[in-house]
Amino acid sequence: MMRAIVLRKDGSEFSARMEQLEIASDDDDNILCEVAYSSLNYKDAMAIANKGPVVRKWPMVPGIDGAGRVIRSASSAAPEGAQVVATGWGLGETRWGCLAEAVSLPDKFCTELPTGLSLRESMGVGTAGLTAMLCILAIEGHGVRPEDGPVLVTGASGGVGGMALMLLKMLGYTAVASTGRVNEASYLQEIGASRVMDRKQLSEPGKPLQKEEWAAVIDSVGSVTLANACASTRYGGIVTACGLAQGMDFPGSVAPFILRGVTLAGIDSVMASPAVRRIAWERIATALDRAALNRITCEIELADVEAAAQDLLAGQVRGRLIVKI
Repeated sequence: MMRAIVLRKDGSEFSARMEQLEIASDDDDNILCEVAYSSLNYKDAMAIANKGPVVRKWPMVPGIDGAGRVIRSASSAAPEGAQVVATGWGLGETRWGCLAEAVSLPDKFCTELPTGLSLRESMGVGTAGLTAMLCILAIEGHGVRPEDGPVLVTGASGGVGGMALMLLKMLGYTAVASTGRVNEASYLQEIGASRVMDRKQLSEPGKPLQKEEWAAVIDSVGSVTLANACASTRYGGIVTACGLAQGMDFPGSVAPFILRGVTLAGIDSVMASPAVRRIAWERIATALDRAALNRITCEIELADVEAAAQDLLAGQVRGRLIVKI
């Protein structure tokens, strides 16, 4: 038996509460992990509040992120005693997730915790930090270097944005933060922004081609903001798209792509391959600013998750929520 947050739905009846239940496993599972820490992401909060079509299978244990110790294994890739981190792969959506004391998984879902990174720190990073690093790897792979110019980070007050600012600073890039919370400018500068701009400068329709400003962009907003980011990216630059906070539409023009050679790269962390994840987590372990991570994280207990989900959806949470299991 284990403690877990359990979501149940029967017709119009929905419930989210702590329960004691048996550990469930799927046919492809070959390890059992004792969860030490999870995190509360926006997607988790939507599932817990029954907002949007996040959960595809009922009942469900939410939690798209988890970190802990392998306590039973039929895999040489993740032996007993190994410390691992798991994110994405449909956890908390199509199969039971990590807001629980234990989770049964296939070994490919797990990445061995890199040297120098703790289980708690890995959940401070979580899906948000993994996504941010995947964007940075794409930017580096495109050949953009710190001396090439500033990197725009949209949705900077969110999880991906905050992690991107922190990592970019540690890697020597000049990061410019775009946010709707300009009152948090000092906080964003503390964690990595060289300057902060109001999102209104990007969230209203603009010209197909605008002044060339950005060597690269990390965008978690989408819609008009993404279109304007592309329109203001320098010749040969790259825009990484990893979110849709403003919308999933793209009301833009091909002009930046065919006249300035701008590249628009889609970034997905949910189904990223194990090999790509290993590279990203290793880079995170070496580039992470532990002091900054402490500033953007807050630790809660499993019993606090339901209330914290409501706060997160109401925009009352800044940074990352680590859940101690």
